Amino acid sequence: MNDTPKRPDLDKIARQLAETVPANIKALGEDVERNVKSLLQSGIERMDLVSREEFDLQTAVLERTREKLARLEARLAELEESLDSD
Repeated sequence: MNDTPKRPDLDKIARQLAETVPANIKALGEDVERNVKSLLQSGIERMDLVSREEFDLQTAVLERTREKLARLEARLAELEESLDSD
C-alpha cells in the first residue's frame, strides 16, 4: 500500500509561502514561516481528517471484513444448495 502519494510536508509549504513574502518583510522570515506553519496546522486540525495510519488500519479492517463476507456468502450458497437437493 505504499503507492499512495506522499502527504505534503508542512515545513516545506510554510517555507515556500514565507519565500513569497516581499523582501522588506523577509526580515521576519523565520517568524513568518513559523506562523504560517502554525496556521496551516490549526486549519488541518479543524478539518475532519484521519491520519494515514488510521486510514490504512481501517482499510485493512475493511479488506478482512470483505473477505469474511465472501466466505460466508459462499458457505450460505452451499447450504442453500444442499437444502434444495434434499
